[in-house]
Amino acid sequence: MPKKIPMRQCLGCREMKSKRELIRVVRSPEGEISLDFRGKKPGRGAYVCPNGECLKRIRKSRALERAFSTQVPAEVYDALEAQMEQGNG
Repeated sequence: MPKKIPMRQCLGCREMKSKRELIRVVRSPEGEISLDFRGKKPGRGAYVCPNGECLKRIRKSRALERAFSTQVPAEVYDALEAQMEQGNG
């Protein structure tokens, strides 16, 4: 039987993709928001495509704020943008 591939939905384009293709943004139990490239940090996770268009959509619609029910600092968006420019999600 083939191994099951975990799927997650991108907040920007709303497409279901394999978990490995997406970048995880996590809100820790203490309320700190950061990027989680290995998918191992504890806390509430939200997933984003490594695509500039999705990031623009998320910023405009405030999807991360809704997902975490809190304000998301601009540094998180900047870090996501930098990660996408590297091309290594």
